[in-house]
Amino acid sequence: MGFLFEGVLSVTWKQMVMYAVGMALIFLAIKKKYEPSLLLPMGFGTILVNFPLSGVLNQIMPGVGEVHGIIQWLFEIGIETSEAIPILLFIGIGAMIDFGPLLARPVFFLFGAASQIGIFAALAIAIVFGFDLRDAAAIGVIGSADGPVAILVSQILKSKYIGAIAVAAYSYMALVPIIQPFTIKLLTTKAERRIRMDIVSVNVPKKLKIIFPVAITIISGLVTPSAVSLIGCLMFGNLIRECGVLNSLSETAQKELSNLLTLFLGITVSFSMQAEQFVTVQVLQILLIGLAAFILDTAGGVLLAKFLNIFLKKKINPMIGGAGISAFPMSARVVQTMAQKEDPGNILLMHAIGANVSGQIASVVASGIVLTLITRYL
Repeated sequence: MGFLFEGVLSVTWKQMVMYAVGMALIFLAIKKKYEPSLLLPMGFGTILVNFPLSGVLNQIMPGVGEVHGIIQWLFEIGIETSEAIPILLFIGIGAMIDFGPLLARPVFFLFGAASQIGIFAALAIAIVFGFDLRDAAAIGVIGSADGPVAILVSQILKSKYIGAIAVAAYSYMALVPIIQPFTIKLLTTKAERRIRMDIVSVNVPKKLKIIFPVAITIISGLVTPSAVSLIGCLMFGNLIRECGVLNSLSETAQKELSNLLTLFLGITVSFSMQAEQFVTVQVLQILLIGLAAFILDTAGGVLLAKFLNIFLKKKINPMIGGAGISAFPMSARVVQTMAQKEDPGNILLMHAIGANVSGQIASVVASGIVLTLITRYL
C-alpha cells in the first residue's frame, strides 16, 4: 500500500502549479476555442509530464530500471535531434496560404517586414533582463508570432526555455483578437480607422503563383541559409497548392498532415514544461517579454502605414499595417472586424490578408537572420 501512495506523497507544490497550468490550457482550448488543436494536447501533456514516477519521461522505475518514456522519445526524434515536426508542419501551412492578395499589391511586403520589429526589441529586452545571448535570441523569436518558428529556433539554439517560449508564442497568437485591437486603437484615430481602400483584384496569373514560391525559396536560401528549411517547406507546400496537378496531396497537407503534426507538436513540447524548469521567475519574464513583442509587432506595421500616408495621395488604412504579423489568418480577420465596427461598409479583408501572408514570409526570414547572426557570433 505504501508504494501505491508514493506518487501522491511525492507531488511538489511546483507540480501542483503545473497541473493548474495544464488545466488552464485545456480550458482555453475547449471553452474559449483558442488554438485548440495545439493548446489542448499541450495542456494534457503538461499534466502527464509532471506526475512523479510517471512512465512518460525517461527515469528509473523501481524493479524495472530505466524507462524511456513516450513523450521524451517524441521530443528527441521530433524536435531535439532533427526538428522534424515544426519543419514539416510548414508544408501544411504553405498549402493553406493563397499569396494572391500579396502578389496583387507587393507593397504589403513592407508591412510584413515592419511587423518583425518585436523580434529584435524582445531580444534586446531579454538581454536587459539578464538572459544570455542564446536564450535571449530564442525568446526574441516569440515576436515572429509563429509558433513552429519559435519552437524550432529555441531548439536549434538549445534554449533552456523552449516550453515557456512555446506557451508564450501560441498563447499570444490565440489572444491576437484582444492584443491587436487595443494596440491599433491606441495608435490610430477614428478617422484613420475609417479610411476606405480600393477593392483588390486577386486575379493573379497562375504562372506567377507557381514562380513565386520557387523564387522566394532561392532568394531566401541565398540570403538566410539558416532559414531555408523552414521557408523551403512553406513554399513547397504552397507550390503543391498552386501547381494544379497535386490537388489530393494539397488537401492532405492542409488537413491530415497539419492536424497530425500539430497534435504531436503540442504533446511533445510539453516535455519542456516540467515543474522544476517552468515554475521560475525567468518564465514569468519570458511571458511578459512575449506580450511586449506582440504589441510592438502590431505597432511597427501600423506606424509604417501612418508614415507612408504622409506621402501617398490614396491613403492606406493604418490597420492594414497591423495585419503584417505572422498570425494567419487571425490578424486579417481582426482588422476586418475592426473596420466593420467603425464603418459597416468598409471591406479591408483582402488588403489585410495580403499584409498577413507577407508577415508569414517575413517572420521566417527575420528569424533566420537572428539565427544566422547568433550562431556565427557564438
